[in-house]
Amino acid sequence: MSVDAPMTVAYDRSNVFARILRGELPCKKVHEDEFSLAFHDIAPLAPVHVLVIPKGEYVSQADFGAKAPPEMIVGFWRAVSKVAHDLGLDPEGYRIVANHGPNGGQLVFHFHVHIFGGRTMSHAMGSMPKPDDAG
Repeated sequence: MSVDAPMTVAYDRSNVFARILRGELPCKKVHEDEFSLAFHDIAPLAPVHVLVIPKGEYVSQADFGAKAPPEMIVGFWRAVSKVAHDLGLDPEGYRIVANHGPNGGQLVFHFHVHIFGGRTMSHAMGSMPKPDDAG
């Protein structure tokens, strides 16, 4: 699939992240700028588990890459880096994950990135933090 042909799931304006962006649902905010909003996950899978979402209607990474203007893409990824830095994760390291589509484990079809940190994680591909590993 090329970057010009993103996943064909329609954007659902009632998804939880759209509702958080509109202020209809609360979040524990970490960062906000013109491009993104970052907040703590309500069911953390690591000592630090933050979500970063772009301010726009993007279903997936492919959709974001194909449709977002260049300044949005740059601003979003700079925010991801800033959030990790501001949370003190740079020295020891962290994991960034973006699930794409049902087979990739995506549950909310608003593009988002998970930042996991605060503990050592396995280097094995596909090894995600588990809820009982959060402490």
